[in-house]
Amino acid sequence: MFITPAFAQTAGAPGGADIIMQMAPFALILVIMYFLILRPQQKKMKDHQAMISAVRRGDTVVTSGGLIGKVTKATDDTEIEVEIAPNTRVRVVRGMISDVRSKGEPVKE
Repeated sequence: MFITPAFAQTAGAPGGADIIMQMAPFALILVIMYFLILRPQQKKMKDHQAMISAVRRGDTVVTSGGLIGKVTKATDDTEIEVEIAPNTRVRVVRGMISDVRSKGEPVKE
């Protein structure tokens, strides 16, 4: 009765600008997620890899299981030998090192 056919015809098919305006918040959320979550996580992982590769004999390390010990031998790229008590040595995968507490002696030439 009070609605004219002219008002019903004004809403046309969505144009290109409308779709862009609807997708803009999703794009903004993805950009914010990248800078707040993904980049810091990648940086932390890169720093951890650098710390693990720099472990050498004499360093005091903390494993992800909570063991604290002194590196007695860095055998290869994947394992190290850690002394957790006098005359008690265990082999630890380098990836399980969570922290290097103190640096040891320099590498022998």
